Amino acid sequence: MTLLPDVGQPRITRLTLADFRSYEHLDVRFSGRLVALSGENGAGKTNLLEAISLLSPGRGLRRADLADMARIGGGGGFVVAVDLDTANGPVRLGTTLDGQPPSRRCRIDGAPVSSAAAFAEYLRIVWLTPALDGLFTGPAGDRRRFLDRLVLAVDATHGSRVNAFEKAVRGRNRLLEDPSPDRAWLDGLEAEIAEIGVAVAAARKETAERLAGLIAEERDDASPFPFAVLALEGDLEGWIGEGPAVEAEDRYRAALRNGRARDRAAGRTLVGPQASDLVVRHGPKDVPAGRASTGEQKALLVGIVLAHARLVARMSGLAPIVLLDEIAAHLDQRRRAALFEALDRLGSQIFMTGADPALFAELPQSGQIFTVTPGRVALSPPQEHTP
Repeated sequence: MTLLPDVGQPRITRLTLADFRSYEHLDVRFSGRLVALSGENGAGKTNLLEAISLLSPGRGLRRADLADMARIGGGGGFVVAVDLDTANGPVRLGTTLDGQPPSRRCRIDGAPVSSAAAFAEYLRIVWLTPALDGLFTGPAGDRRRFLDRLVLAVDATHGSRVNAFEKAVRGRNRLLEDPSPDRAWLDGLEAEIAEIGVAVAAARKETAERLAGLIAEERDDASPFPFAVLALEGDLEGWIGEGPAVEAEDRYRAALRNGRARDRAAGRTLVGPQASDLVVRHGPKDVPAGRASTGEQKALLVGIVLAHARLVARMSGLAPIVLLDEIAAHLDQRRRAALFEALDRLGSQIFMTGADPALFAELPQSGQIFTVTPGRVALSPPQEHTP
């Protein structure tokens, strides 16, 4: 399914880096919507995707510490900037790590802004990396982080809510270590946890339900990327579905108060959005996603990410920039061709990486293939494309 005609389709036309990861200096220009980055392992392909991902809230697609992104042998900081072509004209977005001690700064057309959340007015970014290949068989925490990233693409303030909630929960856990904690302080912390926790859970629940609805609406049983059935499970999510948010807060606050002895014994807070799980089923087979084959799980994940990109466009009015790291390596030729066709219809600008340029043989004629070598990125000679 293609995007609605009134959806904005921002394009990165230039990427500049200084002292970022393996790049001392880089200035590369793009003209295509489908951009393939090919090169040997360790050449720096994923570093380019990570740099672009920093133009969204959070720590990027690797979830690394900012200091680790500075080039070894550099000055301890870095610069990432893009020229963006938008419906309202060009704009330049940039983020830097500098100062003593180093701190992150963000700018739009040279003017400072408070954080990368301000970039959401101009672009949204979604991604898929090999680290997510075990999503359906790994711990629930991985799926919660995945869902939080889905929410962040439509609500740039979600990350600050999650951080505030986690900070408050850590404070409660520390307080419960005291055999005789200050009850007034504990009551206050639990009231804060209940308020923020309900907001976090509600945002996750809304995004999961919207995504599930879009997938059901566009269901195609013949697609090589099987449809997923999604549900967010947890006590708090259930309470939210049964009545107003204020009632859910009251129930959550009471559960925290009544569970103090249990949580003290466990050494952690057991009730809340930190205990929820995103449950995914392979739709056509009607089995838990974790029981599908490795290839089926990959295809299912690709389908979810593509559906999410369409959801982001629908909710934000901006077709997101899509980053796909090593996307084609474990797909057969039929699924690769179907993927490139689906990406071409999406309307987004797509950046893909792969070690073997032959993986992009089915890329549409409008695509660009770049060769990445350590510290350098160059447009490859014209390729023979499959019609």
